[in-house]
Amino acid sequence: MVDPRYIRMFHEVVATGSYSGAARSLGYSQPAVSRQMRALERGVGTPLFVRVGRAMRLTEAGEVLARHAESVMADLAAAQNQISAIADLRAGTIRICAFPSASATIVPAATASATRAHPGLRIRLVEDEPPGSLETLRRGECDIALAFTYPGFDERPCDDVIGIEVLEDPVVAVLPTGHRLSRRRSLDLAELRGERWIAGCPRCRDHFVRACAAAGFEPDIAFTTDDNLAVQSLVAAGTGIALMPRLVLSFLKHPRIVGRRVRRVHHRSISAYMLRDHRRIPATALMLDTFRRVGEQMRREP
Repeated sequence: MVDPRYIRMFHEVVATGSYSGAARSLGYSQPAVSRQMRALERGVGTPLFVRVGRAMRLTEAGEVLARHAESVMADLAAAQNQISAIADLRAGTIRICAFPSASATIVPAATASATRAHPGLRIRLVEDEPPGSLETLRRGECDIALAFTYPGFDERPCDDVIGIEVLEDPVVAVLPTGHRLSRRRSLDLAELRGERWIAGCPRCRDHFVRACAAAGFEPDIAFTTDDNLAVQSLVAAGTGIALMPRLVLSFLKHPRIVGRRVRRVHHRSISAYMLRDHRRIPATALMLDTFRRVGEQMRREP
């Protein structure tokens, strides 16, 4: 086996034509170069150099190794350049897993900010609702997971996962424009007792049912869908009303619905998570910090 530690030295001996020339070029002593070349010859099991008078000549085995050493050195140089580009944020890929409303709002803002400063970065996005997104992170299939939770969910990430809060997203009542309460600026959930409801993803549905219980009634859930546009269309058609995060209505809103603040209903908390060891990776650490800053900007918006 060829010890890769000696390849650079061998390549320099061939380039300069002598042990002393390689020593001067690399800053070694000539005896140190001689020792490394003898160790390399022991490793390959055959001489690589022979002396012809005062000059050194490659053996047939040395010629073979010299041809390969050239490509090895070129590959190592290319690898070093690529690694340096990743470390300096001139290149690299960040894999993000997010739920749909974050994919349409938080992710575009964060991606635009990160790639303006570092145009060589590439973003890959997949969608999943929590807790699936956190499982994707733990399996190593993404670098950052955006997930949401509500008070009352006992969901603590494992010790190998760290996260930062990005945004508190208020929940609003989505009503058709002709609804009896549509002109109110805010309302109590108890005022919607007796309505037919459209429920969303399992996590949102569970929070919704708990909120209704706290308000003193059991909701009549007529429809269930994860599709935000479908929920709005169903509300607009008069088939029911819904509770939805305000973030959804910030990027997509049916013209025949209104969103009204609901008092005494918990907001959902949106956080960005990464594996603890990944905070040492520059691109991942940059993106996590970018999500934090985007969340701060969105909180300041009306």
